[in-house]
Amino acid sequence: MNKPLKSGLSAMQQNTQLCKVCERASTISLHPTHCPHCGSPVSVRTKHSIQKTWALLCIAFIFIFPANIYPITFLIKNNEAYPDTILSGIMTLLSTGMSGIALIVFVASMLVPVLKIIALAVISLAAHFKWKMNPKRQLIAYTLVDWIGRWSILDLFVISIMMAVFDKGNLLSVYPGIAATSFTVVVITTLFAAQSFDTRLIWDANLDAN
Repeated sequence: MNKPLKSGLSAMQQNTQLCKVCERASTISLHPTHCPHCGSPVSVRTKHSIQKTWALLCIAFIFIFPANIYPITFLIKNNEAYPDTILSGIMTLLSTGMSGIALIVFVASMLVPVLKIIALAVISLAAHFKWKMNPKRQLIAYTLVDWIGRWSILDLFVISIMMAVFDKGNLLSVYPGIAATSFTVVVITTLFAAQSFDTRLIWDANLDAN
């Protein structure tokens, strides 16, 4: 039986580390590389966690611009191309009275990706520079980003389904634009950025700040 951890001290300060697979604690000095309960690899802190997160965030930040500027789809009708950006699609929905759907598209395709990048950037900066911020609020923000990021992949399926539904051969066809690829890169990189960040660094920064 493992001794319960004392409140007010981090697991590392108590010479203890937690397995992310079975979520059971073990002594660092006795089992430095593998969990004694399930045999999964364990570590006190994920190596180069912040560096990996920043690398992925930089890629997402670069691709967020073409994702919103360039056409995300091309509607081919009578051999004539009609490009649509995310914003023009939202404006079309508003002009046709579908304000609810326009709001959903705006939040999911424009607002959420930007907020995910900003939230992860602030959390990473706070961990790196040891800013004195509320760790519980940071964890809540991180949990929301991680949860929303997993559902953001549905936007890519919507584009695919839309192309499959509207593709009618030579008379009417829909093709993805460069923004679709850029948007895919943003979704995937922000998803992996959240996964690569070690949340234990949030508590380390708070302890060091105190």
